[in-house]
Amino acid sequence: MISIIIPSLNEEKYLPLLLESIKKQNFGVPFGSYEIIVADAGSKDKTLEIAKNNNCLVVAGGLPGKARNEGAKVAKGNILFFVDSDIKLPDNFFEKVLLEFNNKKIDIASFCLKTYPENKFTDFILDFLYNRSIILLERILPHAAMGILIKKDLFEKINGFDETITLAEDMDFARRASKIGKFRIIRSVFIYSSDRRVKKDGWFKTLVKFFLCEIHMIFIGPVRNNSGIFEHKFGHYKDQK
Repeated sequence: MISIIIPSLNEEKYLPLLLESIKKQNFGVPFGSYEIIVADAGSKDKTLEIAKNNNCLVVAGGLPGKARNEGAKVAKGNILFFVDSDIKLPDNFFEKVLLEFNNKKIDIASFCLKTYPENKFTDFILDFLYNRSIILLERILPHAAMGILIKKDLFEKINGFDETITLAEDMDFARRASKIGKFRIIRSVFIYSSDRRVKKDGWFKTLVKFFLCEIHMIFIGPVRNNSGIFEHKFGHYKDQK
């Protein structure tokens, strides 16, 4: 079984798109069954109603790291898929991913990104600055964002996500896991992320923040100071139209 774990906070606009894209999937043998766990941080809109109407298991969440950990606590699957609520999965996503995951004997994987709605400029920037970089660096400096597939036993060995990290906890998670398991970027398929982040914050601020975060992680350690350039609010993007 695959457990799909989704952190949420006021995601009534985006969550239905993700859930609909999951329903279209063919999981294939031997992963024919799946469950969806929504770890919610106290939504005030219709997020919980949407989750329950789509037969999701709802648990109390928090910031993304804590939400993922809480979801994993109740997960029944031996494969965990952590995915942001504003992601859409392409057709045949799991069929392609699981084939590559198994054939290459991968223990933890992440994905290249495209945006929705389609934006050629945004996709060019993503491909040039992010996708090519994470493939080039996958063996020496793993990167993971928006979607992470991991074997549950490896998740448990590294004690899940570090809930004290305020920015790029997913990067830290991937780098700790890669020390004892095989990390790779999946080549067979992309995932589609909403463009709301760059619309809200702008490309310059977004690039500077994550570049400085990368430098901080390499030379100082994980970011645990949620202020200044590193300030990152969960739910910051919920009002973006």
